[in-house]
Amino acid sequence: MKRLRKRLPRLLCAAAAGMSLLLSGCHGAKAKSAFVIPEALDESRPIEISFWAKNDTNKNQTNVYKKAIEDFEALYPNIKVNLKLYTDYGKIYNDVITNIATDTTPNVAITYPDHIASYIQQNGTVVGLDALMADEKYGLGGSALKFDGPTADEMVDSFVQEGVIDGTQYAMPFMRSTEALYINKTLVEKLGYSVPDVVTWDWIWEVSNKAIEQKNPDGTYALNSQKTLIPFIYKSTDNMMIQMLKQQDAGYSTEQGEIEIFNDMTREDLKKIAQETRDGAFSTFKVSGYPANLLNASQTLFAVDSTAGSTWMGAEAPLSDISPDAFTEFETVVRPVPQMSENQSLMISQGPSMAVFGKEDPQEVLASWLFVQYMLSNEPQIGYAKTEGYLPVTHKALEDPAYQDYLAKAGTDNEEHYAIKIEAAKLLMDHLDDTFTTPVFNGSASLRNAAGELIEDVVRSTRRKQTVDDAYIDELYEKVSSLYRLDQISSGSGTIHDLGPMPASSVWFLSLLALTWVILGAVWLFQKRRKAKNA
Repeated sequence: MKRLRKRLPRLLCAAAAGMSLLLSGCHGAKAKSAFVIPEALDESRPIEISFWAKNDTNKNQTNVYKKAIEDFEALYPNIKVNLKLYTDYGKIYNDVITNIATDTTPNVAITYPDHIASYIQQNGTVVGLDALMADEKYGLGGSALKFDGPTADEMVDSFVQEGVIDGTQYAMPFMRSTEALYINKTLVEKLGYSVPDVVTWDWIWEVSNKAIEQKNPDGTYALNSQKTLIPFIYKSTDNMMIQMLKQQDAGYSTEQGEIEIFNDMTREDLKKIAQETRDGAFSTFKVSGYPANLLNASQTLFAVDSTAGSTWMGAEAPLSDISPDAFTEFETVVRPVPQMSENQSLMISQGPSMAVFGKEDPQEVLASWLFVQYMLSNEPQIGYAKTEGYLPVTHKALEDPAYQDYLAKAGTDNEEHYAIKIEAAKLLMDHLDDTFTTPVFNGSASLRNAAGELIEDVVRSTRRKQTVDDAYIDELYEKVSSLYRLDQISSGSGTIHDLGPMPASSVWFLSLLALTWVILGAVWLFQKRRKAKNA
C-alpha cells in the first residue's frame, strides 16, 4: 500500500494524459492558432510542402503538374513540392478527413467546396484566403511575386465566388467544366430526326424509345445491328437530379442547409425515370458501364458526361479504350444537357478547386499560397485546360493568344486539337451566364450523393421488376435520408445536431474509464484518511 501511495500521483497523471489523448482522438486535432501573414517569405531555409491532386489517369495532366512544380521550384529554390496523385476526388476527401485528427493533412489539395465545408468544421484546418488574396506583397498580382500571376480583376469572379463558404474564401478555382450531351448524330438521323440546338427531355425520351422499337430476326436491334442498345445513359446521376430540379424551379436545398430535395417534383421525376428504364430507354454509368464505351461502340445515342471527359467521347476520341473490333464510325455532336423547354439553357458549373491547409509554421502556409497562385498563372492554366474540355479560371488565360490559337485549331488533329474536346470547352464558354452551383454547407456533399442515389436506386429496382410507386418512393426517401444522415442536418444552420444514441462500444468504454477514475479516487481517499488516522 505504501508503494501504491507513492505511485498514486503518477497514476493519476497518466490517467489524465490518457483521457486527454482519447478526447483528442475522438474530436480531432486541436484547433490551430489563426494564421498571420509573415512580413516576408524566408528564403534562407528549406520549406517542404505536399500537394494532393487528381489526374484521372491522363498522363498529360500529370505532365502539367510536374512541369508546374519544376518551374515553381526553379523560382523558389528553397521550396520543395511533393506531389501525390489520386484518380478519384472521393479518395482525396477521405484521406483528408482521416488525416485531420493526426494533423497530417496536405499543404495544398485539389478538392471541391462541398468537401471543404466538412474540413472547416475543425477550426484552422483550412486557411481562409481573404487576407492572403488582398495582401500587397503576396496577394493576387502582389509586388513580391516572382511570376506573372493573375490579379483579382483577372480572375473569373463567378468561379472565385464558388469557393466562398459562410462569407469566407476557403478555395481558389483551378479548372471549370460542366456536363455535356454527346450525341451519335448518325444514329439519330437514321431514325429520321434532326438534332436540335437545345435538346429537351421530352425529345430525348421520344427518340430513345423510337430507337428500341424494332429488332432483327436474330434478336439484334435494327438501329445498330447489335444485341446491346441503351439509347440514353447518364454518368453522374447526382448532377442529373440536381439539374432537373433546377430547371423545374423545384427544391434541392437552401443556402443555409435546409434539405428540400424530398418533394413532389422529385417524386414525379423519379417515376418518369422508372418508366423510361422499364421501357429500356435509359440507364446509368453505375448500372450499365462507362458512357464513352457505349457511345463509341454505337450502343447508345445519347451520353451525358463531363466536358472534362471529352477526350474519351466520339469515334475519333484519342483516349477511347474500347477494343478495335467494337469500334464504329459515326458523327458526334455536342449539346448542353437536356432541358425542360427549348427556351432553357441551365447547366451546372463544376470543376476542381484548390485549398490551403493550416499549419503551425506560417512560412509553410505562405509557400503553399504562393504555389496555389502559380497554378493560376497562364502556363499551368492553359496547359491543363488543353488536356480535356476544361476551361481556365482566369480572364488572363482565356484571352491569352496561345489559348485562342488552341481553340482556333479545333479539328486539325485528333490529339491536342481533338474537335469534340474543344467543342466541349466552348460549350461552357458560351454558357457561362447559364451555369449555376448548389449551396455549400456542412453536409452538402452528403446531399449531393443522396441526389444521385435516388436515381440509382430507382433504376436498379426497376430493372429488378420492382414497382416504383408512391409507397416505394416514400420508403426510398426515408432510406436515403437515413443513409446519408440528412435527417441530422439542422434546418437553417447546416450543422449537425443530435446524433442519436451513442454506440454500445463507446458506452462500454466510457463506463470503464469512469470506473477506473472512481477506483483511483477511492484509493486516494483511503490513503488520505489512513494517513490522518496515523497522525
